[in-house]
Amino acid sequence: MSETTRANEENKKPPLNGRRALPPNNSNDEENEVPEVDPFGLIPRGFDPKDYLRVVDIYMYKDPHEVNKQQHHTDKYYNPRLIVRRGQPFQIRIDFNRPYRPETDQFWLEFLMGRYPQQNKGTYIPILVGNALKPGEWGAKITRRENNSIHLSIMPSATCIIGKFRLYVAVLTPFAILRTRRNPATDTYILFNPWCQQDAVYLDDEREREEYVLNDVGIVFHGNIEDVKSRSWSYGQFEETVLDACLFLMDKAELELSGRGNPIKICRVASAVINSRDDNGVIAGSWNNSYDNGVAPSAWTGSVDILLEYYSSKQPVRYGQCWVFAGVFNTFLRCLGIPARLITNYSSAHDNNANLRLDFFLDDEGKVDTKLTKDSVWNYHCWNEAWMTRPDLPVGFGGWQVVDGTPQETSDGMYRCGPASVQAIKHGHVCFQFDAPFVYAEVNSDIFFLRMEKNGTQVVEKIDTAHIGQLIVTKEVGGDGMMEITEEYKFREGTDEERLALETAVMYGVKKQTTQDIQYQPQTDIDMDFQVQKAVLGNDFKVTITFRNRSRNSYTATAYLSGNIVFYTGVTKSEFKKHSFSAKLEPSSSSSFDVVIKSSEYMSDLLEQASFHFFVTARINETGKILAMQKATILEIPTLRIKTKGELVAGREMSVIVEFTNPLKQTLENVTLRLEGPGVLRTIKKEFRSIPMNSTLTWEVKCIPTRPGLRKLIASLNSDALRHVYGELNVQIQKP
Repeated sequence: MSETTRANEENKKPPLNGRRALPPNNSNDEENEVPEVDPFGLIPRGFDPKDYLRVVDIYMYKDPHEVNKQQHHTDKYYNPRLIVRRGQPFQIRIDFNRPYRPETDQFWLEFLMGRYPQQNKGTYIPILVGNALKPGEWGAKITRRENNSIHLSIMPSATCIIGKFRLYVAVLTPFAILRTRRNPATDTYILFNPWCQQDAVYLDDEREREEYVLNDVGIVFHGNIEDVKSRSWSYGQFEETVLDACLFLMDKAELELSGRGNPIKICRVASAVINSRDDNGVIAGSWNNSYDNGVAPSAWTGSVDILLEYYSSKQPVRYGQCWVFAGVFNTFLRCLGIPARLITNYSSAHDNNANLRLDFFLDDEGKVDTKLTKDSVWNYHCWNEAWMTRPDLPVGFGGWQVVDGTPQETSDGMYRCGPASVQAIKHGHVCFQFDAPFVYAEVNSDIFFLRMEKNGTQVVEKIDTAHIGQLIVTKEVGGDGMMEITEEYKFREGTDEERLALETAVMYGVKKQTTQDIQYQPQTDIDMDFQVQKAVLGNDFKVTITFRNRSRNSYTATAYLSGNIVFYTGVTKSEFKKHSFSAKLEPSSSSSFDVVIKSSEYMSDLLEQASFHFFVTARINETGKILAMQKATILEIPTLRIKTKGELVAGREMSVIVEFTNPLKQTLENVTLRLEGPGVLRTIKKEFRSIPMNSTLTWEVKCIPTRPGLRKLIASLNSDALRHVYGELNVQIQKP
């Protein structure tokens, strides 16, 4: 060996590290060379590899209409390579230079992943050809021999690591192992398999597999408990390059390749890398209504643009809020084959000290004291559930697991949450990893209205035990409707089981102050309630406050209404309405009072989700007792109209027309429209300088749909004064 080649060999070696023999192996993309000729020692002079069995070609049956992708439910992936699921056999054909003779010829297959492949790490897998396949274990058998070709059926292990493997065929000769040349066309992606009983993500219902693994569009429920709204989201897990982008997320999270067969580990690291806090992950969150140098969270129509931008730039994509984190996380999970669904929890508690109570402090006038109040109630919060067994927990806690990519609190030092067993949360077994106490508080906290006395004691004016987590929903299987799953998370309010679950959670360390040590005498003989009229953005509406005096005494009350513009996280931006009035409450009767809210009072400060929060407090002058109540409400936001023109046939041009009429009493400035539909068209953006009041904007886009079947078009409009404007349309694309 010459000096220069020896120097080069030295340079190629990884730098020495006293802690480990090999550098960390956590990139699916990197690879090292495999020798084509691997000699057993000195090779005799007359040795010619051409004299032995030689591989001429390997045929992978990797087209969408061919057997492998059809049987493995991977025909929708827009990817030229072979994609199969673990624990289920797939077929390949090997063409040799002469007929294969089993008596004398010996060959085997090698699947490799990453650099420094090792057998005990699952990154180097040699497969000898046998007579039969064992279920769920690596193996290969010959199914047919003809001329110079053999047909093989290959079984990947049901627990193997997932990702992109490189395939080599090795032939044994007396003096050396001869391998096929590196050929990226034979690279094989192996994914999780919810159709395989031995896989940790096995799901036994075909309709649920169709929905939670194969559906590439979904519904995000938003709004609030009084007014549930829905919009479509394009997951796009089968679109071009998305699979590579999802595998890259695991590289980014530095998850060792050997850990990538375990859905628990994958979910845990992904919940951290979906947000940009502490690891420069996929999406930068912003909740402050200013989205400079980025896209407003409400403008995104799906996950594909976000994942592809991150994959190419390696920098966090701006900006996201909870449904964006959840939408992208859902794409990641479904793309890898883990069944997943997006969940919305209405009136979600963000409890800063996880003591199962949210403290709202009132000042002397009965207004909320924003300086003292640290906890907040989100109108809604979105997270994900992923389906898997939990061999790390006692029996019975597998199934749906909560995972949440929205950065709220740190867990083991990073912004991440889950997987937490939904079953464990329901029964109060919050001792089981990961982050169950936090999720338990999100759906089970009580709201305390407190008043600070001058001497510093806290007086509880009201406790609301039913407000938090009163509705938990997801999209129904096989349709666009809403499915309520509140009872998966909690027993009915007030039942014995619910009390028992709470006591269990407290026993396992969820902090809860007992109400015995707090002074609290509720007002019993007078009830107060209020209703907010449904209204369209830009119109006036009224709030009606009703008192019911159940006693035989006359009372007078001093009442106060505070109207606030809030972020959907329940944090106040500004108080736009203050209104005080006094009320005379006659014995055994009800009385109502209307307060009119004018559009001129709220339009200038309005935030993107048109959310208001009303507090009404009333002091009964004769007894000094305080009644307090709070409600969130949302204005109706106008929608986009979508139509199509021309014939709807795969491979032929059609037109999509988006229309919007400006309903506001002002001109809309800096308007951006987005339109996408998986299988019909990639995301298109168009900017308009302004839309005058009452005028209609029309935008026509020509496209050529690629996939037949029922597809969905999704559009969004974003402007300075108006956001969260959506439209959608189901279209049936015919086969050519």
